[in-house]
Amino acid sequence: MATIKATKGHGEKLNLFHLTWPIFLEVFLFMLMGIADTFMLSALSDDAVSGVGTANQYIHIAILVLEVVGNGAAIVVSQYLGSKRYMEASKISAVAVTLNLGIGLLISAGYLIFANQMMTAMNLQGEVLEYAQHYLSIVGGAIFLQAIINSLAAIIRVHGWTKQTMFVSLGMNIIHIIGNYLLIFGNFGFPELGVKGAAISSVVSRLLALIVFFWLLYQVMEYRIQFHYYIKFSKEFIGKILGIGIPSAFEQVMYQACQLVFLYYATYLGAETLAARQYAMNISMFTYLFAIAIGMGTAIIVGRLVGANQKEEAYLRVRSSVKSALVFTITMVVIIVVFRNQLIGMFTNDADVIKIATTVLLLSILLETGRTMNIVIINSLRAAGDAKFPVIIGAFSMVLMSLPLGYFFVFHLNMGLPGIWLAIATDEWTRAVIMYFRWKSRAWEKFALVHPEEENKSTI
Repeated sequence: MATIKATKGHGEKLNLFHLTWPIFLEVFLFMLMGIADTFMLSALSDDAVSGVGTANQYIHIAILVLEVVGNGAAIVVSQYLGSKRYMEASKISAVAVTLNLGIGLLISAGYLIFANQMMTAMNLQGEVLEYAQHYLSIVGGAIFLQAIINSLAAIIRVHGWTKQTMFVSLGMNIIHIIGNYLLIFGNFGFPELGVKGAAISSVVSRLLALIVFFWLLYQVMEYRIQFHYYIKFSKEFIGKILGIGIPSAFEQVMYQACQLVFLYYATYLGAETLAARQYAMNISMFTYLFAIAIGMGTAIIVGRLVGANQKEEAYLRVRSSVKSALVFTITMVVIIVVFRNQLIGMFTNDADVIKIATTVLLLSILLETGRTMNIVIINSLRAAGDAKFPVIIGAFSMVLMSLPLGYFFVFHLNMGLPGIWLAIATDEWTRAVIMYFRWKSRAWEKFALVHPEEENKSTI
């Protein structure tokens, strides 16, 4: 297994397992906390869940936009760390924090000013509209906190401190749940604020996490960030951050947009199909959690190796990671297929819903294996600096192929929800094969963001 030394001179080794398991737990626990959050609001009312759920669609869009800088900075910093140019890594980190803060403040202002219009546009009425407005005004108005967290957490992870970010994220979510308990229902003498309480709890937990993340940043950096780094910009650094971040985010936007279109197809298939889709997707998320963790861990290592000009090791690392991720995914898929009836039965007793959901879960072996390869290889291509190629292929495969194919399967062949699953699987495998040969071709080697000849060159 490829290993590289961590910074700060601790003598630690970065290897895939040590990087991956904290990332896996962080994502897994975040999903569980989200379920707990919804459960607590459901005790208030169904209208509260509907209002907050709708407002969160806008919050998720904002977080996706904010990941442009966070993800781009993480890859750039990773390559500079690999080349042992710690001062530049420090300066890029500061620029990323300021850049995301600026974007976050603009988004926060937009939510504060236009919360009413945005929620009205979603055709909400009555108490649902009121809940949504309150939540978006408070959480959206403070989204700049999440903007800074995104940058800090991404930078800290690429230094190899995935365990530390996991504990902070876990603590943030636990504080949020405790805050919900106190402020939604007014327990232990706290005011009973309902949805407003959930929103305030979210903001407070992010503020506390932000303080800890800043402390961690100054602990992990090999070269301490100076204050003037935050206000002194470099066109070169910003260009490198956005050059990776924008294509990465655009690919995610395309993917989410396609999922919305597939959801639109499903609305024509009846309430049972919509319910089956939601249950199957919730279960499927647990199959590719391993792939997400392995993909992120591999990207950290690949960025370091490419920055250190150890491209042969990077090449072999990705091939090994794909095999490991596929083993985990196939194991999870087999378990889900074997127990599919029991798993869906935990959510519903409707025989029609169970039949549809269990049928699409059988197709997981096709969908999830292709998705796993994409997650690992695309993350690695980005880490190597080759961020535009996956976007170009995604535009063809996701938009121009899978959407028409899904329409044909659903409305012409009358395949129902399995038709949507097959269309998505076709897209995933098409991209997986192309990405595999892209990595194998080693064309990504020429996209490195840091070159040996820059070794002694100061960029600011």
